[in-house]
Amino acid sequence: MNIADLVLARADDDAVGLRAGEQSWTYREYVDEAIARAHVLLSHRPDDKPFHIGVLLENVPDYVFLLGAAAITGGAIVGINPTRRGSGLERDIRHTECAVLVTEEKFLPLLDGLDTGVSADATYVIESDRWRGIVQEHAGRAAPSVEIDEAAPFLLIFTSGTSGEPKASICSQSRLAGIAPMIARNRQITSDDTLYSVMPFFHANGIMSGWSAALAGGATLAIRRRFSASQFMPDVRKYGATLANYVGKVIAYVLATPESPEDRENPLRFVYGNEGGALNCRRFEERFGCPVSDSYGSSEGGVSIFATPDTPPGALGQGVPGSTVLDPDTGQPKDPAVFTAHGRLANPDEAIGEIARIADDLEFEGYWNDPEAQQEKTRGGIFWTGDLGYRDEAGFLYLLGRNSDWMRVDGENMAAVTIEGVMARFPSAALVCAYGVPDVDVGDQIMLAILLRDGENFEPQAFARFLREQPDLGTKALPRYVRICEELPMTSSNKILTRQLRAESWDCPDPVWLRDGDGYRLMTSHDITTLRNQFEARGRSILPYQAASSAARSR
Repeated sequence: MNIADLVLARADDDAVGLRAGEQSWTYREYVDEAIARAHVLLSHRPDDKPFHIGVLLENVPDYVFLLGAAAITGGAIVGINPTRRGSGLERDIRHTECAVLVTEEKFLPLLDGLDTGVSADATYVIESDRWRGIVQEHAGRAAPSVEIDEAAPFLLIFTSGTSGEPKASICSQSRLAGIAPMIARNRQITSDDTLYSVMPFFHANGIMSGWSAALAGGATLAIRRRFSASQFMPDVRKYGATLANYVGKVIAYVLATPESPEDRENPLRFVYGNEGGALNCRRFEERFGCPVSDSYGSSEGGVSIFATPDTPPGALGQGVPGSTVLDPDTGQPKDPAVFTAHGRLANPDEAIGEIARIADDLEFEGYWNDPEAQQEKTRGGIFWTGDLGYRDEAGFLYLLGRNSDWMRVDGENMAAVTIEGVMARFPSAALVCAYGVPDVDVGDQIMLAILLRDGENFEPQAFARFLREQPDLGTKALPRYVRICEELPMTSSNKILTRQLRAESWDCPDPVWLRDGDGYRLMTSHDITTLRNQFEARGRSILPYQAASSAARSR
């Protein structure tokens, strides 16, 4: 089976398939829109390189139409992350060998001056008369006759790694065609449902748990350009959404909106996603009267973890067969977790390792044009997630976050080396080190340690101005904390001891500057006490992160 079959199976379905703002399309109309765009895309299908379609759009209807179009043509959607900038953005498009690029007016400044490798005639702007006209030319045509290679890539999803540049994870037609109905079955998604999906379509969750799951179940897909915490519940009510999916801190952001007596007056029957945080998921359930199912899955497909009714508090659940926690240096299993009477991890050094999977079929289809990263991901016949965690005696898995070289910010993975490459340009800096420290709710915040040049002082206004002037610094890569060090801890081989910096976090003898709006201010003892109280109130501790730092592998 392939995704093209799932799309074309809806060609005679007159149920509402897509809603965006005040607009709506039946599935029949949706398939017609996808077919028209399929003919446009096929006019640019190259003979001498892969048929990859770069999409630099927010969650607009054209993105959904293009997903269907690519499926029908046998092409692959390359979700371009709009938070990338400059040479990084150029590299992403060229690395994935895009033959076509579809974008929108608001992103044209990001492309200005870049050599994307895509010809002008194969670059489209969805608001333009040219795009609208050429799509209209193909309106009403029959689906093109294309032989679909089910093993060929359908999605290239960027995921950051320790190599410093994002890797394009491959998801084939057949793999997604298996994932979509599985999610629809597990979540009991039917034509009676409306799925509110606002996670970006350049992210695996947006397509796998959103678009494809709704398509497989015949549900209405309701989308918004970008996630808005204040509009989340109003949109749910507006669309009559019975389901919603999320990644990372979405749950926390929604909980941060003012409470209302109408909170429980909503049509949601189920919310599902990844890395919502146990406490936030419980609070969401209590406030909105809607069950939340939090799970874990790598975009590469190697490991999935699902909660069961007997999952202990704080645990993600049970992994697919072969899921385990290993020492990344030796490949040996780590010891089961031991807990104190208060539920704290008592043996972090012995228990914390990298979540991995040992199986004959790892379900990992590789990275586009990156054999070295692909080999590293499956070294020793083991799938390594790059995530730290531990497991208890019963086999339940607990997630701590990325290893010391990776950071997970708002559901996105970031490599420290990439951020350091930008920060090293700061004129006053002699040495810089970027690393993750725990976020109060889930994932990481970025912390930067700077050793200043002799005679230099840290000027927060100058630093903030420097950040704004960097064309290749993504919006999510801005440091939350900046530590100005008298000296940086070093190994005997002159490598910075990141694990020590991570363990000390913001509670250290050096001055730490805290991002506040567009600028930075000195962090006070009151700020530190407030953070500690917030961690305790959420039942979280920075201790596992400190232990994780010593368990993480130096790369």
